[in-house]
Amino acid sequence: MNKTVIVTGSSKGIGAATAILFAQKGYNVVINYNESYESANILCRSLVSNGYSVITQKANVANKMEVDIMVKETLYKFGSVDVLINNAGVAYSGLITDTDEIDFDRIIDVDLKGVFNCCKSVAPVMVNQKAGSIINISSMWGQVGASCEVAYSAAKAGVIGLTKALAKELAPSGINVNCIAPGLIETNMNSNLSVEELNDFVETIPLGRMGSADEIAAMAYFLASSDAEYITGQVIGVNGGYVI
Repeated sequence: MNKTVIVTGSSKGIGAATAILFAQKGYNVVINYNESYESANILCRSLVSNGYSVITQKANVANKMEVDIMVKETLYKFGSVDVLINNAGVAYSGLITDTDEIDFDRIIDVDLKGVFNCCKSVAPVMVNQKAGSIINISSMWGQVGASCEVAYSAAKAGVIGLTKALAKELAPSGINVNCIAPGLIETNMNSNLSVEELNDFVETIPLGRMGSADEIAAMAYFLASSDAEYITGQVIGVNGGYVI
């Protein structure tokens, strides 16, 4: 029986690359989306046409009821949830004086509360299975903070704390919980940066380039594999040496 993975926010970027890799490795894949219906379904149809076991599931991760429905639909379709990858996220850039409560709440709701909701929903399933892997996508800004990104940095730092606490809680049930902290990755989330700003940033990265979504996906696959069974509660930086 094939294992099943839920990848939140997987209609594009890191999430899409992760969904593609896990499908190619033989997993049943649930492509989660909230607003990106068209992107999610184009990706799903492409994978299904190549013989992979993939479905889409709409859910706003900030809404616990929608998350619960997504997990129930996954269990109905595939019978298990073996891997959860919490990738869904939104960003906001601006001075703290320009960041209002609505902006802050939106970032926390999706980037942190969304991770909590998904973990809470799948935890009983994995505990019952006595096995599972949860992989949370944080950010290097959750480790060191980013100027003009107070809300985003706070949310991603919260994901790191949640990961470490949950790893201790679920370890006795045979469940691994880890965190990936990407650096500057070539995705649409960085589209607000100009070419000049990106070039200046790249010059500060020891490896001298941006990372790719495929490289984050590869790390997620490793952490979900049997090769990583003795790894839990860890924050893995994939940042080209920017944070050392």
